Amino acid sequence: MQTGRKIAVLLDDAAHAQSRLAAGLDDTRHAQWVLVACAPRMTHRASKWLSHGAREHWRRKWANRLFAQMQPWLAAHGIAAEVRLARGPLKDVLEELAVDEVIDVRRPKATVPGGDTPEVHWELPSLLAFGLGLWLSADA
Repeated sequence: MQTGRKIAVLLDDAAHAQSRLAAGLDDTRHAQWVLVACAPRMTHRASKWLSHGAREHWRRKWANRLFAQMQPWLAAHGIAAEVRLARGPLKDVLEELAVDEVIDVRRPKATVPGGDTPEVHWELPSLLAFGLGLWLSADA
């Protein structure tokens, strides 16, 4: 890796990121690192009860805990990194940072063991029975 390169590391879990980054640290030691924390999405049910300020406060606290786990680990490997909390689309964040390389070490989304997500097939008779039941209950 050349000196002067700027690398953005997208992460959401310190332990997962450390295990994924461990192998390639020697190649990137002389680059400028930017840790970009990608906070988990808050569910609609949770977010509707919190103000915007409370949601931002939670995101900052979450990111600070993540950086507190990552920075000492990187420092032990001789790497200093600036930190950034992603707000908005990652494409915009990465354009603003003007990085040369992006390393995505975010934890993968959970998948169904055994392959793809199973498709749900609705059958016409069950839908007709459901509709008929609704219609009959409305008349009663």
